[in-house]
Amino acid sequence: MVQRPSVVIVGGGAGGLELASKLGRSLGKKQHASITLIDAARTHVWKPLLHQVAAGSFDPGIHAVEYLAQAQRCHFAFRMGTLERIDRAHKTISLSPTLNEQGDEIIPRRSFPYDILILAIGSVSNDFGVPGVGQHCWFLDSQKEAVIFQKRLLERLIQTATHNTAPQSGQLDVAIIGAGATGVELAAQLHQVTRRLQQYGFEHLDPERHFGIKVVDAGPRILPALPERLSGQVRVELEQLGIQVLTDRKITQVDANGVHTASGEEIPAAITVWAAGIKAPDVLATTGLETNAINQVVVGHDLCSATDPDIYALGDCATFPVDKQGKGVPPRAQAAHQQASFLARVVRNRLRGRAGPHAYVYRDYGSLVTLGRYSTVGSLMGSLAGNIWISGLIARLVYLSLHKMHQVALHGSYNTLLLTLSALLRRSVNPEVKLH
Repeated sequence: MVQRPSVVIVGGGAGGLELASKLGRSLGKKQHASITLIDAARTHVWKPLLHQVAAGSFDPGIHAVEYLAQAQRCHFAFRMGTLERIDRAHKTISLSPTLNEQGDEIIPRRSFPYDILILAIGSVSNDFGVPGVGQHCWFLDSQKEAVIFQKRLLERLIQTATHNTAPQSGQLDVAIIGAGATGVELAAQLHQVTRRLQQYGFEHLDPERHFGIKVVDAGPRILPALPERLSGQVRVELEQLGIQVLTDRKITQVDANGVHTASGEEIPAAITVWAAGIKAPDVLATTGLETNAINQVVVGHDLCSATDPDIYALGDCATFPVDKQGKGVPPRAQAAHQQASFLARVVRNRLRGRAGPHAYVYRDYGSLVTLGRYSTVGSLMGSLAGNIWISGLIARLVYLSLHKMHQVALHGSYNTLLLTLSALLRRSVNPEVKLH
């Protein structure tokens, strides 16, 4: 019996799960290769939706993709675990033991062989060595952290609303450190959710007095990766909602009472969220692969690592060569989507003994930022129309279409249509805010 080539994908985010599904349908189904996806979680939520999970306006229990179910449909294997080591000499990877909440081992340390290894483990928050961040900040790097955030927030709300003493002004103030897309969208989503609390029995809470929201950034403007015109428009809309936008504030320390800046300013907060930057997981710096200062694997134009021809990387955990204008590939969902499609062709052609494609080219189709139900703004880029500024309903529909593109890549057009209709029907019976 001829042994099939083994393709192992580590990381079930947008890019990793799309790639596993594409290769499973094309290679795994015909038994031309063994496709294995590895992730530390049991379910997948599209990362741009994590701020909605954290705010309680998106229920992952209903909408998350089950890795095992997706694997069965798309003819790949799913294994649960966290990357611990890569043995490049023997072409195996090791996964660390999986523990439950009590610290008991439920899955032992395991190893898997590979012929082709693809790293798609995404990114985590970069605290830049600021004291107190790890002890006093909440993070939104994963579905698990977003769910924990939502539960803790709900507990704070219930505790404050049901104690005999009257809530104090600013008792639930939130400071979001980092004014990128995650920080800005989370601020708007929290504002939207807290304005509905009185409908759920929190009549003693006055969002205007007890639940202030501040977005803090070290740079001169919010959304620095987006065009300045878009950034300015979003700032105006946030401030009109009553959200404080504090720029040019370099954070030097975080404690239980809030954050401290380099100028000596103290910004009080009962809840501090850190969304100020990213880095690849630390494990990548121990693999022997060439990495940059934030642990991203250095790859060539074909997304193959600069160190090992049998290891590829995509998405936030990879650093791509810059173009003639000095621009690299930004850490966005559209980049992961494009790279997954590119690598699917690379792997298929490689296993069939064919050449190419040789170079991935990032295509920027624009930038969109949603402020919950209040507004969506952005720009669309295209070779024919140039740069088009959009806002309102059109921008909202385009933003929603990005998630639909991800669902089509996973489930196909017909199943995505059914999922969309199902979600629309559920809206009449599901609560606007998840309270469990």
